[in-house]
Amino acid sequence: MFLLEFENKLLKLNAEIEDIEKRLEKCVEKGRCFPGKSTEKLKELKKQMNKELKALYSNLGAWEKQTVARHPNRPHAIDYINTLIHEFTPLAGDRNFSEDNTIIGGIGFLGDIPVMVIGQEKGNTIQEKQIRNFGMPKPEGYRKAKRLINTASRLSLPIITFVDTPGAEPGIDAEARGQAEAIARSIQACLDSNTPIVSVIIGEGGSGGAIAIATSDSVIMLEHSVYSVISPEGCAAILWKSASAKELAAKASKITAQDLKKLGIIDEIVEEPLGGAHRDAKKAIQDVGDKVYSELKRLLQISDIKKHRQDRFLKMTRLEEQAKS
Repeated sequence: MFLLEFENKLLKLNAEIEDIEKRLEKCVEKGRCFPGKSTEKLKELKKQMNKELKALYSNLGAWEKQTVARHPNRPHAIDYINTLIHEFTPLAGDRNFSEDNTIIGGIGFLGDIPVMVIGQEKGNTIQEKQIRNFGMPKPEGYRKAKRLINTASRLSLPIITFVDTPGAEPGIDAEARGQAEAIARSIQACLDSNTPIVSVIIGEGGSGGAIAIATSDSVIMLEHSVYSVISPEGCAAILWKSASAKELAAKASKITAQDLKKLGIIDEIVEEPLGGAHRDAKKAIQDVGDKVYSELKRLLQISDIKKHRQDRFLKMTRLEEQAKS
């Protein structure tokens, strides 16, 4: 298990657990061992690990949550889609320039509800990360998202989006192809949709790159995910002239699910398994699926979803004005 910097105190304990698990696995494969004592020791060590994890994760700071959100083993959009959406039919291309592998989308079923699904995928291996552009969509990705949102509206399909991006692709080529305009058009498509939209921040929700597919009727965040207008490193570099102030920037930026729920920016928080979603991806994904399903059922009962969406964002504006006054 890859341990984060704030988990360093667990290094020795983790190494002991992994060592016993490997020895037990080899022993069972050879069929010539009696793992009684080792099994008991493993149970004892895991119990101790859970106790340490509970102490660590019950009081995480904003920067520590940022590192959890970036954990390499955290389940990605493709994991949620493959697990939760059955009869999934992928749709590709923006009908304008090319296919963007960072944005994945298509039609399928969440339980008994037919849905359009859109997700930002980071990839796992180095090769996958390069293909997925490390989770940073290009203009054609956002134009593809807009096309799928508009298609869902025509077909009266509710929309689910899985948000996980450090931000939109910032390169010169992306800017030349109209990155800002593509993001704006995707946001407009969300606002104009005549079907419910539920967005889930499963890892990082980075700036306009996230808002482009998270302008929704209900925004759900995993307990240790983050949602921000700029990365803590970027904020620190601008305001404190040094990326070393990232922890201070993370705290000041109110990027955690808990802060954003208090501010009225998001609607629901899904608790993660002890130690983060990466420690029990199956449970984390299923819990998200259950919450999304209940939210869609609720939203599908609303007669004027566009008016509901408008009221939601106007309420945010009023809360912001109250905070300034």
